[in-house]
Amino acid sequence: MNPEPFLQLDRVIHEKGRLAIMSMLAANPELSFTELRDALAMTDGNLTSHIRTLQEAGYISVTKSFEKNRPLTTCALTAAGRKAFTGYISLLEAIVQQAKPKS
Repeated sequence: MNPEPFLQLDRVIHEKGRLAIMSMLAANPELSFTELRDALAMTDGNLTSHIRTLQEAGYISVTKSFEKNRPLTTCALTAAGRKAFTGYISLLEAIVQQAKPKS
């Protein structure tokens, strides 16, 4: 098995919490902080840390607003984030194909 594809995996996305966030955002145009936190069963601090890492990488955008006089934080994939996620998934698929036994 060629180890090269493993070395190409995006380490920002590869961490399981960030992969979960990216996966959820890939399937939805945007999600609130609360929706992400509840769906992924993360603490506020843990989710905040992962969101910050993804935002610093340019993979997600974070919008802060107010709804009914309450703060609302929403997250969405950026174009760069969608491209990085698509590339990451394609690379995983290639690794899986390489690992399948030849019939």
